[in-house]
Amino acid sequence: MTETNYFTDLVKTFPRMEGKNVVITGCTSGTGLVLARTCGKLGATIYMLNRQSERATKALNILQNEDKSKAVLIHCDLQSFDSVRKAGERVNSLLKDEGCDVLVCNAGVMGLKDTATIDKYDVQIQTNHLSHFLLTSILWPSLKKAADRKGEARVINHSSGARKMGKKPILSRYFEANGGNLGGDRFPGHQKWVRYQQSKLANLLFSYALMDRVPDEYRGKIKFLTAHPGPTDSGLQSKTVKHGGTGLLDKFILRRTLKQAHSVEDGTMGMAICACEPNVKNGDFYGPEGNGKAGPAKLLAPERDEVSEKTLWDLSLKATQINSFFSDKHPSN
Repeated sequence: MTETNYFTDLVKTFPRMEGKNVVITGCTSGTGLVLARTCGKLGATIYMLNRQSERATKALNILQNEDKSKAVLIHCDLQSFDSVRKAGERVNSLLKDEGCDVLVCNAGVMGLKDTATIDKYDVQIQTNHLSHFLLTSILWPSLKKAADRKGEARVINHSSGARKMGKKPILSRYFEANGGNLGGDRFPGHQKWVRYQQSKLANLLFSYALMDRVPDEYRGKIKFLTAHPGPTDSGLQSKTVKHGGTGLLDKFILRRTLKQAHSVEDGTMGMAICACEPNVKNGDFYGPEGNGKAGPAKLLAPERDEVSEKTLWDLSLKATQINSFFSDKHPSN
């Protein structure tokens, strides 16, 4: 186990969160589970959006039975837009009176093969970005409800240092229905990492795009924040290997990450600040400083790219078939 150096002291600075509803995707393990447990212990009610599995049930039991936290499991498969719609509608139904105080778009996959989802999009692009784009739009009424009742709500996107790989901007073909036709998995295997880079860049730019496009009456009341974990021993690497990530480039990237990695708790610092710290500002971006280095999460400089932000926004609207992102009603399909 990698030693935790910073997270424990950070959590001691957070206020209580009674009365807050926190929705988190991908919290069966890793940073998502750490954040869910942290917010739950601070008094928030946690809505855990996970795929139906034994791991999801086990994570729920940890919060409810070990931590004595208030937690609800909602099945949500981010590789299916239909599943995301149903999960989002379920959350809205449960929170119709109180609203969603914090939405954490945490779930992600890394370095997977060039395969398509049921919706024909790349598995990394849909899981990491497009489904979170859709979920955020569906939950807009719940976010507004919390902001109206309490003066604030938050949307947090989870990026990665991989966003900088190759210094590539958003490239349209990766966000179109081209799953399975985006470079393949041939030697040396770099295309899977380009797809991952595109998805992680999208996470950051999505926050900026939201910040610029939110209706005026909610500008500043609903905060759009981003975190990145730095190199973290979260278990994500083993999932890459499980799904065929055994090439030379895969091994190089994974070994380099794990060699520099800090604990999953320290990797959760950025998200925890975004979710729990009272004084964050709209558009803030938290994570370890430096390129691929471990360390405590700090407030980072903005990384704006307005051209890519617009490209991403337009492509995401088309992919998810959303006519009006900030609408109170969504079509069922």
